[in-house]
Amino acid sequence: MNTLYNDIESICSASGIDWERIKGKTILISGSTGLIGSNLVKALLIMNRKLSLNATVIAMVRSKEKAEKVFADFMADTALKLCLIPDGVENCRDVEGNVDYIIHGANPTSSKFFVNNPVETIETAIGGTRAMLEIARKKNVSGFIFLSTMEIYGYPKRGEKVKEDAVGGFNTEVVRNCYPLSKQLCENLCFSFCKEYGVPARVARLTQTFGPGVEYNDGRVFAEFARCAIEKRNITLKTKGETERCYLYTLDAVTAILTILLMGESGNAYTVANEDTYCSIYEMAKMVADEYGIDVVIEEQDVASQGYANTLFMDLDTSKLRSLGWNARVGLKEMYAKMIEGMNC
Repeated sequence: MNTLYNDIESICSASGIDWERIKGKTILISGSTGLIGSNLVKALLIMNRKLSLNATVIAMVRSKEKAEKVFADFMADTALKLCLIPDGVENCRDVEGNVDYIIHGANPTSSKFFVNNPVETIETAIGGTRAMLEIARKKNVSGFIFLSTMEIYGYPKRGEKVKEDAVGGFNTEVVRNCYPLSKQLCENLCFSFCKEYGVPARVARLTQTFGPGVEYNDGRVFAEFARCAIEKRNITLKTKGETERCYLYTLDAVTAILTILLMGESGNAYTVANEDTYCSIYEMAKMVADEYGIDVVIEEQDVASQGYANTLFMDLDTSKLRSLGWNARVGLKEMYAKMIEGMNC
């Protein structure tokens, strides 16, 4: 707890966020037991206590048992309210009391889930976003932010810096595309609610994000590399590792989301990434291997059937977000060190 507290306090205090804007306000967060959502809840509660903001955080959760585990150190905090939605966010029609800000982050994140459950992926994305936007409209919120993904940019050309207007096209016959296509439609739904009903909606397009809080059995590649480092076994790549992208530390994601929510312009999307982390999968594997005394082995397989995205080159341009005063603070090596420390706890 002390490590997390100090990390949140250090990064959030230096973020330039105008915390006074949430003084006495109520923030509703969906997907609050997920990696990003849980860090948002914890960061808001810690800064609320530190700055005496008298804010309230409503964490939407499907499982009270999981929430009590994730927020074990915060359950006694009267600023935290749990909102149980056992039937999922897509079936939530209202919440009790006043709501000033909404952060909508509930969504599946596993590629295997997208391939095996494409209908559920689409229904959760569209239904959940519609439900949260309706609540935002009903409550007349001051700010709404939808957590989207870098995947909506499609497959940019190598060497091309990707800005917010570079939205990609997708083959609708490919089931795996249920995820980026549904995210694109959710974004448009947000902007449509903004124009037609005046909901102050914004979008954060996040790159792959990790740090403390990543579960040990997480199926994503960065978690596998961390497990290899912990267990002192070689990293085995199923491809040549040619995909190139940026990454982001969890608490840098938190400060970016809050910056966009409080200072971003309604009806706009913002790319969220640490541009300094841009590298290939192989380069990242080699960095981890060198740092923790293991090797990288390539054993190529047909990974398309397993739900992995095609090779891509996602060199994200975050200048629009940085113009709001935000900057990423934690680099790739430190991200891994903090994630591995968390996994070892």
